[in-house]
Amino acid sequence: MSNQQPAVSKAFQTFMKEAPKHAEAWMATVQGLDDASALDKKTEHLAYLAVLAALRLEGGVPFHTQLAKQSGASREEVISAILIGLPAAGNGVTQVLPIALQAYDAARA
Repeated sequence: MSNQQPAVSKAFQTFMKEAPKHAEAWMATVQGLDDASALDKKTEHLAYLAVLAALRLEGGVPFHTQLAKQSGASREEVISAILIGLPAAGNGVTQVLPIALQAYDAARA
């Protein structure tokens, strides 16, 4: 595993800088939900990628792809996580695939 920090989107960086109290509250909620999860980290990151793809939220895809890779997810598992939503969410999930693969290939394991 690498100590390389995943890249946070510019939008999220702006949120943290310009609204620090909101960001602090948000991160406390995120940490609480993370602590409550029964999923292992790899599964959690892959599931999160599936949700981002289904909602077509491209901004978080590189960050969460890097986390998935650091947690041991293979390139094929990332692809499968993104495409799992095809039946329910439609082919719009494919729009995040190139973003995820670029982030995966650029990230150190």
